Amino acid sequence: MALGFLKKIIGSRSRLGVDIGTASIKVAEIDSSDKGPELKNYGYLESYDYLERANAAFQTSTLHLDEENIAFYLRKLMSEAKIGRAPVMASLPSFSAFTTLIEVPQLTDEELSGSMSLHAKQYIPIPISEATLDWTRVGERTDAEGVKKLQIFLISVPNVVIENAKKIFKYADLDLAGIEIEGAGLARSLTSDKKNPALIIDIGSRSTSIIIAREGHLLFVSQTDFAGGSLTQVIANAMRLSPRRAEDLKRQRGLAGAGPEQQLSTIIEPIIDVIINESLRAKQNYENTYKSKISEVIVSGGGANLPGLIKYISGALGMMVSKAQPFDALAHTSEMNPFINELGPIFSVAIGLALKK
Repeated sequence: MALGFLKKIIGSRSRLGVDIGTASIKVAEIDSSDKGPELKNYGYLESYDYLERANAAFQTSTLHLDEENIAFYLRKLMSEAKIGRAPVMASLPSFSAFTTLIEVPQLTDEELSGSMSLHAKQYIPIPISEATLDWTRVGERTDAEGVKKLQIFLISVPNVVIENAKKIFKYADLDLAGIEIEGAGLARSLTSDKKNPALIIDIGSRSTSIIIAREGHLLFVSQTDFAGGSLTQVIANAMRLSPRRAEDLKRQRGLAGAGPEQQLSTIIEPIIDVIINESLRAKQNYENTYKSKISEVIVSGGGANLPGLIKYISGALGMMVSKAQPFDALAHTSEMNPFINELGPIFSVAIGLALKK
């Protein structure tokens, strides 16, 4: 699914997936061939300034962005990583869009296109004239009365958000081919080979997205403001540390500490429990509504690398939990192998964006 407001760019084998997060920018360059997708190059820029100053984040929950500043860092990253020019698929943060899974009678694509604005008015909290709509078929279901219905994932993005994103890539002198919300990239990179719905917990710096997806399609998206930054802040407050020192301690020890280091786990577990409870609520609501069982959980985002987190979530949910590994679907050099486990969760969105056909 991509918001189709720009011209299509064809004739290039390479695609760039650009994921601009709260505190980092990720770029994945992927070549497509008859043998399948291949990772050609990647770049990663991370800032810690947001720990000290909230307005230093690349993305915030407000509609205001410093487009020229973001474009400057994006150009610098691509130059340092020697990433070539290619059509760009870019991400929008989940909190910038309104999404929902709806069920409608069996209709043709033409009939759906003609009626989607009417359906959207029931769910979108802003005037339709101020938003760009997109939708995709994600399946069908027979309800309790035996009526077969189409399942449609509907997305609406305020036009001002789209215009801000377009400015970033105009200032960066890059060819923007399309835009998707982060969840679409995650769904594509992590669930394209999965026949059953999977729950994705994407833990970023400022927010955690809770996503349900199947066969590369989004089915559900929700969000909580409890995330990696929340863990850092609670550590800083409890242990009287600077935010930067608290961030380093979190990344080094996480939930894996023992003995004297157990204190850190005690401090951050309540925040993680909130994320788990929100994820469990989403899982139960989806299963109860659509009578489809979720049996797998994938953790992505930088927070997935917190030591001990995967084991902790697995124990709390009582089901299989794994760390996101989008590189498994790509050909890549053996030199990447030592870094894949850590980079996989961080690049899940960017890779999913670049894999869009």
